[in-house]
Amino acid sequence: MPILGQSDAGGTRRLCIWSFYVITWARAALWGLALLIVATIDAHAADPRRVLLLHAFGHPYSPWSDMAGSFHAEIIKRSPEPIDVYEVSLDTARVREPQDEMPFVDYIRALLAGRKLDLIVPVGAPAAYFAQRYRPLMFATTPMLIVGADKRRISDAALTANDAAILLDLDLPAYLANILRLRPQTTDVAVVVGNSPVERYWTSELHRDFQPLAERLNITWFNDLTFDEMLTHAAAMPPQSAIFYFLLSEDAAGVPYSQDRALEKFREVANAPIFGMGDYELGRGIVGGPLMQTRALGEQAAEVALRILKGETPSRINAPSVLFGVPMYDWRELRRWGISEDRLPQGSVVYFRGATAWEQYRWHIMATFSAMLLQGAIITWLLVERRRRLAAEVESRRRMVELAHINRTAAAGAMSASIAHELNQPLGTILSNAEAAELLLDASPPDLGQIKEILIDIRLADQRAGEIVTGLRGFLKRKEIERQEIELSEVIGNVVNLLDAEARERKVEISFDNVQPALFVRADLVQLQQVLLNLALNGMDAMRDSLLGRRRITFETALVGSSTVEVSVADTGHGIPSDKIKGVFEPFFTTKPDGMGLGLSIAHTIVQTYGGQIWAENRLGGGAIFRFTLPLVNAKPA
Repeated sequence: MPILGQSDAGGTRRLCIWSFYVITWARAALWGLALLIVATIDAHAADPRRVLLLHAFGHPYSPWSDMAGSFHAEIIKRSPEPIDVYEVSLDTARVREPQDEMPFVDYIRALLAGRKLDLIVPVGAPAAYFAQRYRPLMFATTPMLIVGADKRRISDAALTANDAAILLDLDLPAYLANILRLRPQTTDVAVVVGNSPVERYWTSELHRDFQPLAERLNITWFNDLTFDEMLTHAAAMPPQSAIFYFLLSEDAAGVPYSQDRALEKFREVANAPIFGMGDYELGRGIVGGPLMQTRALGEQAAEVALRILKGETPSRINAPSVLFGVPMYDWRELRRWGISEDRLPQGSVVYFRGATAWEQYRWHIMATFSAMLLQGAIITWLLVERRRRLAAEVESRRRMVELAHINRTAAAGAMSASIAHELNQPLGTILSNAEAAELLLDASPPDLGQIKEILIDIRLADQRAGEIVTGLRGFLKRKEIERQEIELSEVIGNVVNLLDAEARERKVEISFDNVQPALFVRADLVQLQQVLLNLALNGMDAMRDSLLGRRRITFETALVGSSTVEVSVADTGHGIPSDKIKGVFEPFFTTKPDGMGLGLSIAHTIVQTYGGQIWAENRLGGGAIFRFTLPLVNAKPA
């Protein structure tokens, strides 16, 4: 018979075991569920929100690129969760046929294949039209936020319940009103607008809104011009004119342009102030005024986009249109065109204002002013020293002129015997002819024919004597340096005439067959003669011991390149000792027992004064040769 107590104890143990298993399984299930929930949450947290940003003209084209850039930066900065922004440049503004748009559709579908798109953001009206046309083919249920189109281009009827819009409200007449406020004297306005489909639309809008001012202003339209023609017109604007730079992405020739670079080109050539349409142009060449707010538009669009991403119905978000903000102006352009800030609307903001010199460089100015006191004394001392130096240069030049005169006098003294002999010849001829004439006059009847011939001989002899005296007087004349254009062969010929008597006295042959004509230099005639005479007399002195018939002085000229002439004076003497050839031009250097050592030194100084160089060398066949160079007048550089 079973014992009651034992049976109850076994059942209790089995119940406890089953309870333990149930509790363990329950805990495991709960942990698995918790892990599944965490994994799901992490998976959703790791999956970013995706936004497709559609550009109508491409990234480089303002103002759409500026709007998109502001939107992109703001939505990334404000979003509490990660956002992937896909950007596609459609360039639909220049697409001519509808079928040309299909490659863009295929590209977008391929780009986002397998990815859930959370928001479409077309920037500008052309991008919005594209998105509306092909939305069913791409993302039919994806919400859309239109950004940056003007309210006159996007009607409420075109928006669905899944659409929102941040639109512009451009007050076109306000642009001209701003020009006339700042420059009431304006009579001509050139409107810079392109020729793409978008720009043709705005051209018609501008024509309509500017019509009330057509009688007040002469308005020129650039939409039918190429870009180069626009620049030409901008550079030749009449007085009292202005340029309104509205929009330029494509010219009349169909060539696309970047707004920013095109505006910079206009600023380079325009002879009239340039007024623009948006804040993105401020600082790039426009004067300013009431401007489209691209930055504010991007910020407002980012705020609406985040509301849509959080689940709000787009059509219930009634975002106001973006109007002109506070008038903004570029201080540099106001100054450039002489526009007073008194003419600016109240509350205007002026950017790029240059700080005053005192504000920028206060400490520099104070340091400079302190240094100027010291510098003043130094400058005064330098001016005194400069005055003294100039006085010393004048005195040095005067002494050089006197020394050169003494040298010429000494040279003339050395040639005095030959000069006297040279003068005696015409004087003797005159005396002989005069005596013969007296005898002929005593004859009865006198021979008038012979007397006439005698008188002709007397006149010629007198002219020869006069030439000798005139040449010597000119050579010995004391005067200041007088630079003039001199023909070298003529100067050498005059020197040869002066040396002729001395050369015959010393039995020296003078040759100047290799002197080229029509070589002009700028120098003082007498000083240049002195250089040549000193070199020639030096050569004659060096040939005292040479055999008769081997004594020769040779003058030659040669071109060096196309801008310099080289003159050489050679002798057939004993040459210059090799250890003394470098010192021959030093003052008081001489190898002659009765020489002063000034002739070659003065020649060296004169040649350097006229921008030349002088040197000496020995000839292979015996004798020395002195060379010097001078720059030619009106010579072409080599």
